[in-house]
Amino acid sequence: MSQDPFTLEIVKDALVAIGQEMFDAMIRTSMSPIVYETTDFAVGVTDARGNLIAQGNGVTAFLATLDTAVQSALQHYPRTADLSDGDVLITNIPYEGGGTHLSDVVILVPVFDGERLIAWTVNKAHWTEVGGAQAGSVSTESTEIYQEGLQFPFLKLYEAGRINKALVAMIRGNVRLPDSTIGDMHAGVAAARVGARRLSELVDKYTVDTVVDAMESLLTYGERMTLSELARLPAGLYEAEDQVESDGLGNGPFRIKVKVAVSAESVVVDFTGTDKQAVGPINCTLTGLVTGVRCVFKSITNPELPANGGCFRPLRIVCPPGTFISAQSPAPVSLYYESLLAAMDVMWKALAPALPDRLPAGHQRSVNATFVSGFHPDTGDLFVMGEPLVGGWGATPERDGDNGQFCCANGETYNIPVELFESRYGLKVEQYAFHDEDGGAGRYRGGKGVVLDYRVTANEAYLTYATSRSAVPPWSLSGGRSGSLNKVTVYRQDGSATTYDMCTRVKVLRGELIRLTTATGGGYGDPAARPRVDVERDLKNGFVTREQAATEYGFTA
Repeated sequence: MSQDPFTLEIVKDALVAIGQEMFDAMIRTSMSPIVYETTDFAVGVTDARGNLIAQGNGVTAFLATLDTAVQSALQHYPRTADLSDGDVLITNIPYEGGGTHLSDVVILVPVFDGERLIAWTVNKAHWTEVGGAQAGSVSTESTEIYQEGLQFPFLKLYEAGRINKALVAMIRGNVRLPDSTIGDMHAGVAAARVGARRLSELVDKYTVDTVVDAMESLLTYGERMTLSELARLPAGLYEAEDQVESDGLGNGPFRIKVKVAVSAESVVVDFTGTDKQAVGPINCTLTGLVTGVRCVFKSITNPELPANGGCFRPLRIVCPPGTFISAQSPAPVSLYYESLLAAMDVMWKALAPALPDRLPAGHQRSVNATFVSGFHPDTGDLFVMGEPLVGGWGATPERDGDNGQFCCANGETYNIPVELFESRYGLKVEQYAFHDEDGGAGRYRGGKGVVLDYRVTANEAYLTYATSRSAVPPWSLSGGRSGSLNKVTVYRQDGSATTYDMCTRVKVLRGELIRLTTATGGGYGDPAARPRVDVERDLKNGFVTREQAATEYGFTA
C-alpha cells in the first residue's frame, strides 16, 4: 500500500464524492418524477470484486443492492475476457444480487485501466413501467414473477460501447410508457458513466495502484470504525416477533421472528422461525433482507460514516431459504418493500429496549405506495402516478416522535410537488395535513401520520395500493400507547365509502375522492406523565381532540 497517507486521504474523499456526482447526474437526466423528484434510486462505486466503496444519497433500502449486483454480475461473466471497456449491463432479477422487484432496474458499468478491471459504477432506479399485467408494474394480485413485468438477467445493454438495439426495442415494445422508460434507462447509463469517467481521471492523476490502495483503505477504515461502535453497545441476545397482515390475496397474517446476538466483535441476526413464502406478492428475496438488516445495523453503529463494504464485515445474517423474506423463484415480489420493512422493524423492535438513545418506538412501517393510472383530461395521454407517503415515527425517552416522515427504508425521499403532480396526472390534491386519529399517546407521543386527498379529474382512474400496519399498529415503549393504522378509502359519488389495505385497479370516477391515511407512531412512557403544556400545544396544533386529551392524558380545560 502507498506510504503517502495524505494522497490516500485525498483519493478516498474523491471516491466518496463520485457517488454524489453520480446522484446529481441521475437527477438532472431522468424523465420520471419518481426518480428526479421522489429520488427512488441509488448510485455507487464498488471495487473490482464487488465490495461497496461509496454510495450516493437516495433510497436507504438499496444499501445491499449495488455491491451484490456486481457480485452476481461476476458470476455471469467470470472471466476478464467476458467483459470489455464500454460494456454496460442491465439486471432486475429479484432472486440474484441487486434484485428487489422488477421495477427496480440496475445498470452496471465495469471500469478498466487498460485490460485490468479495477472497479464498477452502479445505478439502481425505480422505473415507472417495466410491463406486466398492471399499469405501473405493481400489483397486489400477482401469483408468480412472470405477471409482474420484464426480466433482464444481467444482459449487455452496451457491448464495447455499442448499444444493443434489439434489447432496447424489446423494452420499448413491452412497456406502457416507452419514452420515459427508455429515458430513465439512458439516465441510469449516464450516471454510471459519470462515475466511471471520474474513476479513470483519478487513475490518470494518482496511478491505478494508489486508487486501488485507497479503496482497500476505505474498507478497512469502515470495518475499524464499526467495530469501535460495537464495543460501546450492550452485549446480549435480543428477540422479537411481529407480522405482515396480508399477502394481497387474503392470506395471512405472516409471522416474522428474529434473534439478534450482539458482541464486541459481531452482530448475528437470525430470522429462523419466520413463515414460509406467500402465494401473493409480499415476498422479499434475500437481497432485500440483507439491505434491510444493513440499514438497522448502520443506525446502531455509526450512521454518520459513509457506507462501504467494510462497515458490514462484522454483520452476519441467518435466514432459511423459502421464507417470505427469503423467497425463491418464481415467487411474486411486487410488494417486497412491505416485508423488507417488517424485517427492519422487528430487528429494531428487538434492540430498542436496550438502545433507547439510538432507536425510537415503532413507526408507520409502510411505504404506503400508491399507484393511480388513467388518461389525462387535457392531453388524453396515459399517466401512471407512483408515490410513497410519509407517516409518524415513534417517540423516544427524550422527545416526541417525528411527524410526517418517510419510512425507514426510504431515506433521502420526497413527495412529488403538488404543482408538478397536478400538471402531470389526472388528479387534484385537495388536502395534505396531519390527522388527529387515536393512537401514540405517551409521556412523549408518537409522531403524527397524515391524511392526503386525491380528487380524480380524469374521466376515470385506477387505484393500486398496498400497506402493512393495517391491523397491528406501531409498537410502543415503556408504557406508551400503540400508534394508529394505515389505510386508503375511496369516497363515491353516491355517498358510499370503501376502505382498503391492499387493492389493484380499483376504478374511481371523475369527482370521486381517494383518501390516504398513514399511521401515527408509538408513544413512549405513561401518558399521565405528559406535561399539561405539551397537551395544550397538541390541542392547538390539531394533533389531538379534546376528547382524546381527556381520555388519554386526563386533561381538563
